[in-house]
Amino acid sequence: MVPRYARPQMTAIWDAEARYRIWFEIEAHATDALAAAGVVPASAAKALWDWWATNPAIDVPAIDAIEAVTKHDVIAFLTWVAEHVGEEARFMHQGMTSSDVLDTCLAVQLTRAADLLLADLDALLAALKTRAIEHKLTPTIGRSHGIHAEPVTFGLKLAAAYAEFARNRARLLAAREDIATCAISGAVGTFANIDPAIEAHVADKLGLHIEPVSTQVIPRDRHAHFFATLGVIASSIERLAVEIRHLQRTEVLEAEEYFAPGQKGSSAMPHKRNPVLTENLTGLARMVRGYVTPALENVALWHERDISHSSVERYIGPDATITLDFALARLTGVIEKLLVYPARMQRNMDSMGGLIHSQRVLLALTQAGLSREESYALVQRNAMRVWQSEGRDNLLDLLKDDADVAKALSHAALESLFDLDYHLKHVDTIFARVFGDAN
Repeated sequence: MVPRYARPQMTAIWDAEARYRIWFEIEAHATDALAAAGVVPASAAKALWDWWATNPAIDVPAIDAIEAVTKHDVIAFLTWVAEHVGEEARFMHQGMTSSDVLDTCLAVQLTRAADLLLADLDALLAALKTRAIEHKLTPTIGRSHGIHAEPVTFGLKLAAAYAEFARNRARLLAAREDIATCAISGAVGTFANIDPAIEAHVADKLGLHIEPVSTQVIPRDRHAHFFATLGVIASSIERLAVEIRHLQRTEVLEAEEYFAPGQKGSSAMPHKRNPVLTENLTGLARMVRGYVTPALENVALWHERDISHSSVERYIGPDATITLDFALARLTGVIEKLLVYPARMQRNMDSMGGLIHSQRVLLALTQAGLSREESYALVQRNAMRVWQSEGRDNLLDLLKDDADVAKALSHAALESLFDLDYHLKHVDTIFARVFGDAN
């Protein structure tokens, strides 16, 4: 975790003290259920909660010191608790194994992280919707292969991003559901020394589902699903960031990141206004995606368990969620403050002498009786003259002067084919699909 790209609420989920507090809750809830089942004295569970009620500070250095001797983190924690609770602490962890604590804790952490990420997505969706509606009918050029194609609106660009992140929200909800599982099943997951009812009780208290078959660990396909979903969200962040970076290029300059008073773009060139935030988002997206492959490779553990996944998850759990949380918040700020230049959009559309209307002419010629091949050739030979003149020639004028075109289409008919509004007639339909009828 790099503090520069971290926000406190998400970071707190992965703090050592927070982790140990979850461990205690798992152990104490399990002891409650064991006491109710008559396996351990009721006084044991009461002793744990009575100590906990004093709101003890978790002495992380003390636990670390014990672990330096035991070489086992869960044993170190249990030893530290026992030092404070006393004799009744011997009834903790009855029939449990370390993975019961570790995996259930990780499920709690990832579930809490998912909740923060869902809130981040909600904020981003709100920003995208607001700006999309603002620019619903702001015409701009659509590009394929980076080349002018046909007109769209800037609102449609943002509506497309909204729809993508709405899908991502649904994906994250599914991943949250998948990861929110509890395993309190003992060594190799057979419940030999602990009743399944104990697991059900702990799961209920922590807001988790029970893991149907946990071997000794929760199966890592769940975790792979979760981190793969984070990778998809990161890719969507990069897609929108790259769009903004392109639009901010000097030759395009249809939109750009907000440039704050006093901000500097370059140590050498005072004129520079660089897309640093969206470039940063591209880099952060690469990092989050980088955690997907290790998560997939964690699925294949030896037999009922090994710990090859453990070191991986100690990295990717905090880093992927903290980084994505930061990236989503940063992207939301970029969208909220994005500077949009409709006049430049119009100027760019007009810069190539009407080439963006070539398909309408092609279709009109076919409807006038020419073959598609002949129609294409007639339009292309005039379009290439405009292209090679770098937009100084005008496609409509060239078509009017083309005798072969004139045989099929009158000047008035040609002029009607260069109407910008024609391309925007179904914007309302698309917006209704994305945002509903009231938009």
